[in-house]
Amino acid sequence: MQEWLTRAAGQRSRSGTVRTTDPCRHPRADGGLLDLASNDYLGLAGDQRLRMAAAAATRRFGTGAGASRVVTGTTDSHAEAEHELAVLTGQQSCLVFSSGYTANIGLLTALGDPGTLLVSDAHVHASLIDGARLARSPVKICPHRDLDALDRLLRTRAQPRAIVVIESVYSVLGDAADLTRTAAICAQRDALLIVDEAHGIGVTGAGRGAVYAAGLAGTEHVVITATLSKALGTQGGAVLGPTLLREHLVSVARTALFDTALAPAAAAAAAAACRIIAAEPQRVGALHQVADRIAAAAGIDRAPGAVQSIPVASPDAALATAQQLYDHGVLVGCFRPPSVPDGISRLRLTARATVDASQAAGAAALALRYTSAREPAAHVQPW
Repeated sequence: MQEWLTRAAGQRSRSGTVRTTDPCRHPRADGGLLDLASNDYLGLAGDQRLRMAAAAATRRFGTGAGASRVVTGTTDSHAEAEHELAVLTGQQSCLVFSSGYTANIGLLTALGDPGTLLVSDAHVHASLIDGARLARSPVKICPHRDLDALDRLLRTRAQPRAIVVIESVYSVLGDAADLTRTAAICAQRDALLIVDEAHGIGVTGAGRGAVYAAGLAGTEHVVITATLSKALGTQGGAVLGPTLLREHLVSVARTALFDTALAPAAAAAAAAACRIIAAEPQRVGALHQVADRIAAAAGIDRAPGAVQSIPVASPDAALATAQQLYDHGVLVGCFRPPSVPDGISRLRLTARATVDASQAAGAAALALRYTSAREPAAHVQPW
């Protein structure tokens, strides 16, 4: 095993895909660092109202839930978070999980079986890929946002049931799905549509998400998954949809049955975040103003989400450019294979509501200067 691990480490070094968890300057601990990397889109992770909600839940329930949701792990904080999430997104019901990753895996494995075809967009998140692999279902990968191909896969399927898995806003490119047409195809072909709103809630639809904005909230054949760790500024995940689905997940989803529940403090903070998003739409507006400035200064097409993506020639070039920006006090995302769905390394500049738009534009212009002479690498499909 040691020999195998050594060879694997050498391969990572040669391909520029080494990752670390070394501590670094943290944006909230260092006011001099411009944060264009984190997913704290609305700046709620440091909001005093979330801190107070989390502290109150900790004083009442302790630092951990103590058990799974179906044993003693469900508290009033979990019920409050589920209610507020359902209200914000216009869904019938909600089940909160310990993370967005476990929410996606729990949902797909609870619904999948050999008689259910899973059709997954080629750019979905790793949690959805892993959930599909574990679901015991046949899986078809649909080219990214190719709705003609999606219709063909559903129309010609041999299985009696089908599930389509997409994201409302994709995490690396920041591009958006055509939810209206996708949902219509699913309705016509009798398929369930699962929409991961990890990068949509708090960003699109005045913060209520892309499904809500498309007029699909509460539609029986459309289900939402979400993380609480991005725009909501806390931790955890959720599945939102019909009450009958929630009842099924409570009894069947292994990541709900066998995983210790989300900490009550995180659930309470999520509930507070939902109320803030509903009451303060100007936060979402500020985020989009920053995104406009970043895209213009970087010379790229404006992506509809918070993420504005700049292609870079290679993993090593992406790392070097990110380090140059860091040396100038700017923190950006550096995405390299296998984290990118099309094999192209990128700098990811994330718009945030609490960032000064002029500073963000200056950082984007600096990123453009460092990357302007570089061409993106050839297309590689990791599937």
